[in-house]
Formats: sequence, C-alpha cells, structure tokens
Amino acid sequence: MKSTDLEQRCVELGLKMTDQRRIIARVLSDASDHPDVEELHQRAAAIDSRISLATVYRTLRLFAEVNLLERHDFRGGRSRYEQISDEHHDHLIDLENGRVIEFQSADIEALQRVVAERLGYRLIDHRLELYAVPLDSKKARKGSKSEG
Repeated sequence: MKSTDLEQRCVELGLKMTDQRRIIARVLSDASDHPDVEELHQRAAAIDSRISLATVYRTLRLFAEVNLLERHDFRGGRSRYEQISDEHHDHLIDLENGRVIEFQSADIEALQRVVAERLGYRLIDHRLELYAVPLDSKKARKGSKSEG
C-alpha cells in the first residue's frame, strides 16, 4: 500500500512508524469528515483488529503534539480530528446531524482583520466555528419566529 502524506510527514519528523501507527495515519488521511476517537478506532480496527482504543488515543495525542493534527472541540462533548492544512478554512457545524462543513470566505477573513485593527491589534491566527441548523428544518423555523 502506498504511503500517505501524513505517514510521510511522520517519517520526516523522525517518528517511529509502527504498523498500527501507519494504519491510523492512513485512516486519517482517507477521512473526508472530522472523525472522533471512536470513529477512528472503528475504521482502524476494521483494517487490523489488534488496534486498541488506547493506541488510537496515544497516536492522536502524538500526532497533535507534533502539529500534524488539529483537535476540535465542537459541541457535543466529542473531540474531532483533522490533518493540519496549509490552507486556512473555517467550520460550520450542523446541529441536527453533527456534520462538519469546511468553508472559506474572503469577506469573513477581511472583516476579522478589520475588527482586530480597530481594536488596536494585528491578527495572527483565528478559528471560526458556526453552529447552525438547516433553513428548512423545524428547529430553524421555530427559532426564527418573529415576535410582534
């Protein structure tokens, strides 16, 4: 099996790459979502049933410590993980189904810089998380009733 970018970055950083770490790195590289530890464990254990939940936790902690992974604490009490990317993006979290949608907005980026400057700061970094429900959901209609 061809090594993934995440595996290659681990090797470049001098991390010891056991077979189990390689599998976890591949699962992370293949993820199109933002999986939590249990989801990652399920996916990795489907490839090698000897991979324990503790191994997944240790590997995620190691990858995060060397800045290969970003841990997100979106609402719901479960940390979710994604590879750190060179390209900045923000997140919209669908509160009905937990789906995490990545997006980019030049307007939002510019506005954040303007706000920081107005307050006397130069923006170095930021994280934006939007929590939402679909416009056509019952929850959205209930929450948007106008009072009058």
